[in-house]
Amino acid sequence: MRIAVVGTGYVGLVTGTCLAEIGHNVVCIDKDAGKVMRLKAGEVDIYEPGLESLVIKNSASGNLQFIDDIAAGIEAAEAVFIAVGTPPNEDGSTDLSHVLGVASSIGEALQASTVVIVKSTVPVGTCHKVKAAVNNVLEQRDESFRIDVVSNPEFLKEGAAVNDFTRPDRIIIGSDNADAIDVMREMYAPYNRRKDRMIIMDVVSAELTKYAANAMLATKISFINEVANIAEYIGADIERVREGIGSDPRIGYDFIYAGCGYGGSCFPKDVRSIVSVARDVGYDSELLSSVDNVNERQKRRLFLHVQQHFGTNLDGKVLAIWGLSFKPETNDLREAPSRVLIEELWQHGVTVQVYDPVAMSDFKAIYGERDDLIYADSKEDALQDADALVICTEWKQFKVPDYQAMKARLKQPVIIDGRNLYDTQRIEKEGFTYYGIGRGASLAKI
Repeated sequence: MRIAVVGTGYVGLVTGTCLAEIGHNVVCIDKDAGKVMRLKAGEVDIYEPGLESLVIKNSASGNLQFIDDIAAGIEAAEAVFIAVGTPPNEDGSTDLSHVLGVASSIGEALQASTVVIVKSTVPVGTCHKVKAAVNNVLEQRDESFRIDVVSNPEFLKEGAAVNDFTRPDRIIIGSDNADAIDVMREMYAPYNRRKDRMIIMDVVSAELTKYAANAMLATKISFINEVANIAEYIGADIERVREGIGSDPRIGYDFIYAGCGYGGSCFPKDVRSIVSVARDVGYDSELLSSVDNVNERQKRRLFLHVQQHFGTNLDGKVLAIWGLSFKPETNDLREAPSRVLIEELWQHGVTVQVYDPVAMSDFKAIYGERDDLIYADSKEDALQDADALVICTEWKQFKVPDYQAMKARLKQPVIIDGRNLYDTQRIEKEGFTYYGIGRGASLAKI
């Protein structure tokens, strides 16, 4: 099939590349000419395992092209994906200006009937607005092409997006048009052979499914973090509690790992957006509002542990920070707990020595050079003469450290672990003072 993908961000690039991989002729369109040039050269701005090699491979085969001219990109397309950003507004609602702007551009450029597929994460009712925007321009052009708008939300985990696209657990299609559904079945057929994972529903339900999925996962995270905070006050170990409740198949172990909060481009934005959608129709979503509030509070938990150990006067302290990205296997720093911690440490006169396997340049692009910010070349260098180590991201290379080498570099053998990587008995036996999340170290005095 001839497919156009408008937007080469995280979702658009993964979508276009993985569709090209199965033989479709894909044109990815982005208004950023510099980004297009880099992609043509095989340079991918985002860190996603396996993605860059697929971009290079499919570009070389001719299945994948990159251009900055939307009219040229979609004029011969049988299907057009909208995969541009939907940033949040200050009130938590979703900014649809990019999506609707692309819809108008599609109306201006179309030369035949087509299927428009909304891949961006959007509030309920957006597909209706997209169709209206396209048809409005077509009417002005005095054209009568048939436009079918399909909701096809993405369920890609950062760090595993290629695998999620090529081995999906579900493919949600929101449409009431049989022809459009047939187009989607043909498009995804190679990824849907062994078991039919395609779930067909109405457009509104498909739009809500995406938000409901992310809100559910975010709820599990905030729930376990809330229980972890209770555990700190009463002296329980949340890791043992997690094992106890996770063994119940109705609950399971996924997304019940206590930590310093969730971040990224999806969970925070989507939870706030569904709360905003509910508010707009007259419903007060107390549970989901609390999920967001608990998460924002959780991001300060590491700082409270720093104060618990060192006191409220932190001026002149030096702390090592392991992990900057909001999760491992990505360079995404959006809403990362590390940023909340580091910015609060700076306000209290602390110098930080930071290390992350892939997000260092991205962090530097945000914060630049500062006297109280040292970019370490390795996780070991970050420890040198630091008063304590704080762990914000559970990268694999942090999980099995050389404890004695760590003690030799640190001024004080103190670890504040925002991801509960270590066994408390082992690490205390190695001579460390250890603070985890929900590991029995009370914060009642803070």
